[in-house]
Amino acid sequence: MSKSVVPVQIKALIPTNAGTAVFLGNDEKVFTIYIDQSIGNAIGIYLNRVEKERPLTHDLIASILTALGAKVERVVINDFKSGIYYGRLIVTAENELQQRKIVEIDARTSDCMAMAALQKSPIYVNQTVWDEVEDMTPLLEKLQKPGQENEPPTEAE
Repeated sequence: MSKSVVPVQIKALIPTNAGTAVFLGNDEKVFTIYIDQSIGNAIGIYLNRVEKERPLTHDLIASILTALGAKVERVVINDFKSGIYYGRLIVTAENELQQRKIVEIDARTSDCMAMAALQKSPIYVNQTVWDEVEDMTPLLEKLQKPGQENEPPTEAE
């Protein structure tokens, strides 16, 4: 990875009136990305390894990648502009026709996180973005206190 990045994990998914708040971070700090509720639900399903009757869209993408000898190697949240986070899927392909190919694909951050959760791929945040995000650790700790109404239904850890 040419640019400096910080490894993060999905710490919690918390439903909101407008969708889902995804708390991402590490021991240093946690920040929030707000995403559509349907993708938040999908991420929760993947993190908790819930059985599904039929494949979801991200399952379809993973199946196509597998058929092509590819997988999501890692996800990078690489930019933040005008209130929008930008993400990249780093996909590696290895098959009998090619040695090893690495492809970077622009994708919604929510889709990046869903693919990372599905394929157990690491998530990284560009150092510049990391330095700019507000630490939401106190809010997450408050929301996770036992007895709170807003206790998150899904956690990665």
